[in-house]
Amino acid sequence: MRLTRGALLVAAGALTPALLLATPAFAAGTAPSATAVASAVPSDGTPVDEMSVDELRIAIARILADPDSGRGVTREANEALDGTVEDMREFLKTGYRLAQAEDDRVAIVRIIGDPDSGRGVKREATEALDTNTPEALRAFLETGYRLAQAEDDRVAVARILADPTISAALRAAAEDVIDGTPEELRYFLETGRYEV
Repeated sequence: MRLTRGALLVAAGALTPALLLATPAFAAGTAPSATAVASAVPSDGTPVDEMSVDELRIAIARILADPDSGRGVTREANEALDGTVEDMREFLKTGYRLAQAEDDRVAIVRIIGDPDSGRGVKREATEALDTNTPEALRAFLETGYRLAQAEDDRVAVARILADPTISAALRAAAEDVIDGTPEELRYFLETGRYEV
């Protein structure tokens, strides 16, 4: 008897706490993300090849349940669930990674199209798109975007410092933050400069 997706999601939801409590990753304090789980599976002689149909469906259901799964991942995961056992295995081996890259590409294009994105962000985003590998796209979204935004924020703080009409308090606050962390720069530009 073939399980429906709804029943599968209910079963996966019921099993998740028990499986999480039994895994070493939970004991370490961090649960692996769906990206880490899928990319940790090697392509030759993988555990995916040894998984039962139910285990394959549960693995894909977990990916679908992840709120960070984009449209590409959702579409490909649903196609894999509707397909054969080999389709599910192929999705877990390579399809997930490629669908995630598609979603990452869309996210980067949206960042480039955002009128608030600065030159550094647009430059790094364009470079990631030009490289066009799943790893480069993911690296930009996970770390490159934050660093490029910090570069743009430093330029914005420098422009504030270049204005001769600012108050002494604002100048002191800007001088303190210009060499700060990306988070400190962002906070200063969003709220801190208005609190001085």
